[in-house]
Amino acid sequence: MNTLNFVHTQKVLKNVSFDPNLFSKEVEKAIKTMLPYEIDELVAWLQQYIKEKPELGDYQDYINSIEVNF
Repeated sequence: MNTLNFVHTQKVLKNVSFDPNLFSKEVEKAIKTMLPYEIDELVAWLQQYIKEKPELGDYQDYINSIEVNF
Protein backbone atom coordinates (compact mmCIF):
# COMPACT_ATOMS: atom_id res chain seq x y z
CA MET A 1 0.00 0.00 0.00
CA ASN A 2 1.16 3.48 -0.71
CA THR A 3 2.55 4.69 2.61
CA LEU A 4 0.69 8.00 2.45
CA ASN A 5 -2.62 6.27 1.77
CA PHE A 6 -2.04 3.82 4.61
CA VAL A 7 -1.10 6.60 7.04
CA HIS A 8 -4.17 8.57 5.97
CA THR A 9 -6.41 5.52 6.43
CA GLN A 10 -4.96 4.90 9.90
CA LYS A 11 -5.50 8.54 10.84
CA VAL A 12 -9.12 8.49 9.70
CA LEU A 13 -9.81 5.24 11.54
CA LYS A 14 -8.18 6.52 14.71
CA ASN A 15 -10.26 9.71 14.51
CA VAL A 16 -13.56 7.84 14.18
CA SER A 17 -12.78 5.02 16.62
CA PHE A 18 -14.99 6.68 19.24
CA ASP A 19 -18.01 5.49 17.22
CA PRO A 20 -17.94 1.77 16.33
CA ASN A 21 -20.55 2.17 13.56
CA LEU A 22 -18.67 5.00 11.89
CA PHE A 23 -15.44 3.04 12.34
CA SER A 24 -16.84 0.03 10.46
CA LYS A 25 -18.17 2.27 7.67
CA GLU A 26 -14.73 3.85 7.25
CA VAL A 27 -13.11 0.40 7.16
CA GLU A 28 -15.54 -0.66 4.43
CA LYS A 29 -14.85 2.52 2.47
CA ALA A 30 -11.10 2.03 2.76
CA ILE A 31 -11.07 -1.59 1.57
CA LYS A 32 -13.07 -0.74 -1.56
CA THR A 33 -10.02 1.00 -3.01
CA MET A 34 -7.36 -1.46 -1.85
CA LEU A 35 -5.61 -4.36 -3.48
CA PRO A 36 -5.66 -7.74 -1.68
CA TYR A 37 -2.15 -7.34 -0.21
CA GLU A 38 -3.10 -3.86 1.02
CA ILE A 39 -6.18 -5.28 2.72
CA ASP A 40 -3.99 -7.87 4.45
CA GLU A 41 -1.77 -5.06 5.73
CA LEU A 42 -4.80 -3.12 6.95
CA VAL A 43 -6.29 -6.18 8.65
CA ALA A 44 -3.02 -6.79 10.50
CA TRP A 45 -3.01 -3.19 11.70
CA LEU A 46 -6.69 -3.33 12.65
CA GLN A 47 -6.22 -6.50 14.69
CA GLN A 48 -3.50 -4.79 16.72
CA TYR A 49 -5.43 -1.53 17.01
CA ILE A 50 -8.60 -3.21 18.23
CA LYS A 51 -6.65 -4.89 21.04
CA GLU A 52 -5.87 -1.40 22.33
CA LYS A 53 -9.48 -0.22 22.00
CA PRO A 54 -11.86 -2.32 24.09
CA GLU A 55 -14.86 -0.37 22.76
CA LEU A 56 -14.10 -1.85 19.33
CA GLY A 57 -13.71 -5.41 20.61
CA ASP A 58 -17.08 -6.39 19.17
CA TYR A 59 -15.64 -5.79 15.72
CA GLN A 60 -12.98 -8.50 15.97
CA ASP A 61 -15.22 -10.96 14.10
CA TYR A 62 -15.92 -8.30 11.49
CA ILE A 63 -12.19 -7.69 10.99
CA ASN A 64 -11.59 -11.44 10.69
CA SER A 65 -14.32 -11.68 8.06
CA ILE A 66 -12.56 -9.07 5.92
CA GLU A 67 -9.56 -11.35 5.70
CA VAL A 68 -11.74 -14.31 4.68
CA ASN A 69 -13.63 -12.38 2.00
CA PHE A 70 -10.50 -11.31 0.15
